[in-house]
Amino acid sequence: MKKYLLAATLIGAFAVPVLANAGPFYIVFDKTTKTCSMARTAPTDTEKFSMMGQYNSEADAHMAMAGMTGCKG
Repeated sequence: MKKYLLAATLIGAFAVPVLANAGPFYIVFDKTTKTCSMARTAPTDTEKFSMMGQYNSEADAHMAMAGMTGCKG
């Protein structure tokens, strides 16, 4: 019984960080400050923000933001 409890704990410990990094990431361009940022939710204020893209991982979003000419300051 102890082996199963230990195995479940270890599986949970490794699965939680992976799941925390999942989900859509959005690159958002702030029209007033002319800067980009990454967000977990899509922008709703389209007068101030524009969405530059949606990505499945944080690493993909960072890589895409580094390559966007509008995001370089």
